[in-house]
Formats: sequence, structure tokens, C-alpha cells
Amino acid sequence: MSDDVYLLVISPHPDDCEFGVAGTVARLAKEGKNTVYVICTNGDKGTIDMSLTPEKLIKVREKEELAAAKLLGVKEVVFLGYPDQGLEDGDAFRRDLVRVIRRFRPYVVATCDPYRKYMNHRDHRMAGIVVSDAVYPFARDHLSYPELAKEGLEPHKVREMWFWGSEDPNFRQDITDTINIKMEALKCHKSQLGDVPPEMRNRMMEFAKINAKGEKFELAEAFHRVELRP
Repeated sequence: MSDDVYLLVISPHPDDCEFGVAGTVARLAKEGKNTVYVICTNGDKGTIDMSLTPEKLIKVREKEELAAAKLLGVKEVVFLGYPDQGLEDGDAFRRDLVRVIRRFRPYVVATCDPYRKYMNHRDHRMAGIVVSDAVYPFARDHLSYPELAKEGLEPHKVREMWFWGSEDPNFRQDITDTINIKMEALKCHKSQLGDVPPEMRNRMMEFAKINAKGEKFELAEAFHRVELRP
């Protein structure tokens, strides 16, 4: 397997990437293509369990994400550690994202679509916007964050962006053979989902069928795809 990173998945919280892109990640791993996860927040507020402190929850969710990533064949997981509900469109967050993009030099960057109408988790909205800005123009331009060059991180041009959760999908990935791995990866997030009840699995299967409508395959994950000029 090549050491090159084909797909860099930048997720607001632990578990978002499993919902959005895990079936595709598993299929790419089978094809010998490397994926790296970047988890922006530590998920320290994502629970209804009153007995869990934020400190304990951080450790639980990190462990869950690492288990899911291993199951899917993810090459590496990077935890940025920002507080849950704390992502901002600011210089520090953008620089951290430019750093990981220049470090791994992916062909594709995937993240959540920031432009969902009306109700959308603020971290998802902020992540989608700042990831987009980090990809273009900041990771590309050598005069953006020139201090990163001192870390050996040269500018990089991402070739495609895939936005999951989009209300305007234009690109679908076949997950017919990897939907079960996606479901197993979701089960790793017990602090969020418990044991993944049958009704949730059925709902996700139906959604995957809808995503694949008009394609030659049965089940799909859908994205809004943006191709960037080389």
C-alpha cells in the first residue's frame, strides 16, 4: 500500500465521520487507498449521561473514535482537541487545519456541508466553512502562514472537496459492500448511540438506497463534490 494519503476527513466531532463517509472510507481501504481522520473537537459535551464529567467523556470518545477508525482501515487519527461547541472561524483553528493539510497532502478533503438550511450544529457550520478556507486559498499559497514552512510544511493544492450532509449532492460513492462495516463502526460510539437500535439501522439502509437512486449500485453515500483547479 502506498503511503500517500488519498482522503483527509476533517470531522467536527468524534462519530460525525462515521455517519458521513465511513462506507466510502472502508471501500477505499480495500482498494489500497489511505485515509486520515482529523477530529476537530474533543466531544466533551456530547452526552445525556449526567454521571459523566467532561474529562471522562473526552477519554471515552477518543477511545471510541480510535476503535471505529481501526475497524474501517483508517491510517491515522489526529485529534485537534478544541472544546465541543467551541469551534470558531478564527486564525488559530484555520492554521491548525492548514498544518494538517500540508502535512498529509491529500488528493481529497472531506468535511460536513456548512450550508444546510435553518437548523445545523454550529460546530458543523464552522468546521465546513473553515475547512473550505484552509483548503483554498490558505493551504495553497506559500505566503499564507509562512511560519509553517519552518516546520517543513510546504504549500499543497487539494484537488477535490467532498461535503457530506449536503442538500445539493452531485456525487455518490458505492458502499454496497461496505455498509455493514459502516454500521459496525457506528456501534463503536456507544456513548452516543448505544447499541445502534434496529430502527436506526433500517433508517440508514433506506437512506443509502435513496442516495444510490439512478446509479448502477444499490447503496451509496452522497456528497457535494467540488473539483479544484490543479
